[in-house]
Amino acid sequence: MSSPSMQSAAVSADIVFIDSIDLSANIGADWWGRDRAQPVAVSVSLHLRPSSLDTAGATDDVRASVHYGHLCKNISALVTDPTASFDGAAGLARAVTQVAFEMASTVAAQVHVGIASAKLVPLARKFVLEMTTPVLPGPAHLGGPPAVQVSVTDLVLPAIIGVNAPERIAKQRVVTSITVVEKAGSLVRVDYPALVAKLSKDIEASSFLTLEKFVLEIVRAVCYSSEAIDTVTVRAEKPSALSFAQAAGVQITRSRSAFVRNEDSAMIA
Repeated sequence: MSSPSMQSAAVSADIVFIDSIDLSANIGADWWGRDRAQPVAVSVSLHLRPSSLDTAGATDDVRASVHYGHLCKNISALVTDPTASFDGAAGLARAVTQVAFEMASTVAAQVHVGIASAKLVPLARKFVLEMTTPVLPGPAHLGGPPAVQVSVTDLVLPAIIGVNAPERIAKQRVVTSITVVEKAGSLVRVDYPALVAKLSKDIEASSFLTLEKFVLEIVRAVCYSSEAIDTVTVRAEKPSALSFAQAAGVQITRSRSAFVRNEDSAMIA
């Protein structure tokens, strides 16, 4: 049980959300290189200003809230329009954010949109782009620079890795997850499917003794891939590493500035 001081410090939050609307959207080429609609799951959370839901809660009247049924209908209409196409998952997230702004910008403090796809990146279980856009103060209720985070989950990368003799012969499955935080408001578009394809090719041509080296090389490569990237987290697991454990692994987080700064310092020295 939390202490009274902790309870009094708690911040109230009012959120209206929709989790995983299953739709089909053209967000660019799928993993076969075909530019056509593919399955996506769209999630949206409206983080409202304090006490925004008090009236709806007191009167039991949905008209005093943001109607998530109408929000879902409007998002579905946007995505299922046969003429609609979007500039990648980020383009779809921006379009969904705009729909949410049109319905709730007067009461929302920020809008959080998630776009998930299982078909965008080959050999990965899921690709997820999350975009959080603040509502700026003022009567116009304009959106501020969005914060973007991208995750590629459970990417299977076969690699020569390990110190034992059999490990130097046969490739092992290394299950890798990559999380990227982009610089706020960056106008540079990162092509994540192309980035992962290059990583997979480079890993296939390399060999490693340790997971630490494997993970750090991926972190470094992703950090250098685009000026839009702020921080990178890579988690890698070897399912076959220990007989009585499901997996053993390593996780490393680094900022792009750490690599750039180190490189600049080496050049000066």
